[in-house]
Amino acid sequence: MIRSVVRGFGAALPKRVMTNRDLEDLVETSDEWIVQRTGIRQRHIAGEGETTASLGAEAAQKALDNAGLTIADIDLIICATSTPDNTFPATAVNIQNRLGMHHGFAFDVQAVCSGFVYAMSTADLHIRGGMVKRVLVIGAETFSRILDWTDRTTCVLFGDGAGALVLEASEGEGTNADRGVLTSQLRSDGVHREKLYVDGGPSTTGTVGHLRMEGREVFKHAVGMITDVIEAAFDATGTTAGDIDWLVPHQANRRIIDGSAKKLGIPLEKVVVTVDLHGNTSAASIPLALSVAAGDGRIKKGDLVMLEAMGGGFTWGAVLVRW
Repeated sequence: MIRSVVRGFGAALPKRVMTNRDLEDLVETSDEWIVQRTGIRQRHIAGEGETTASLGAEAAQKALDNAGLTIADIDLIICATSTPDNTFPATAVNIQNRLGMHHGFAFDVQAVCSGFVYAMSTADLHIRGGMVKRVLVIGAETFSRILDWTDRTTCVLFGDGAGALVLEASEGEGTNADRGVLTSQLRSDGVHREKLYVDGGPSTTGTVGHLRMEGREVFKHAVGMITDVIEAAFDATGTTAGDIDWLVPHQANRRIIDGSAKKLGIPLEKVVVTVDLHGNTSAASIPLALSVAAGDGRIKKGDLVMLEAMGGGFTWGAVLVRW
């Protein structure tokens, strides 16, 4: 059978680093308070000329370089983002143009923090369906541009950045020993909309709006939803927590990450954590974390890697991939 194998990875971060100490000058908060409740110590903030598309294009080019490929080898670009450069065209089309790609097709996926998991699943279906051979899957965000910088409950949580993978069609045996995506499990439930949303949009207010969140409500649902899709991935493949080499979660909150790993029986030493360095970068958080862990040699060829995320809406999902 056809599998979607990871061929390359890349990441991009804005130049400006904002520490928790820097935030103490903006809102009533403290480094100790932020670290204790979230595990975040710093985040990157996009500056002039740095946009979702520019960061996404930089991460994509690094993924191509890592894969030893050029843009001519790519058939499809999927960009997961909730902070597009424009209402339209899609940020993926903008990235396509920046990379000099004038063939194939490109589109965005919007599932907030679960966006990269949704994009991976979508790319996998296009590859397994025989429509394309290679896909650039990008998660890119500039959440700093939709934050209310007077709201200390939200502005301390988020950062900007982008990450990308190149997925390539490869023949497999149809077993869990195959390299590539083994299963995807996706969920959503719009009843939770008011718990995490942006209070603006073209069709309602005609403005961009700001992010609004009921933090305690999100935290209350997060661990249960995350374990739901991971256990579904185990059931679909006949694997267990003991088979996992690495858990790469959405980097929203250290307490959610630790709680989910504990509930699943995955040792913390097998969990990739970058929330301290990047904050919550929404759809960019998983590919950024993958790039860090694959780049430093932790994630190696043949490793079984579980990706999971939960985002506004709510959306949530998991992808099990053999690296």
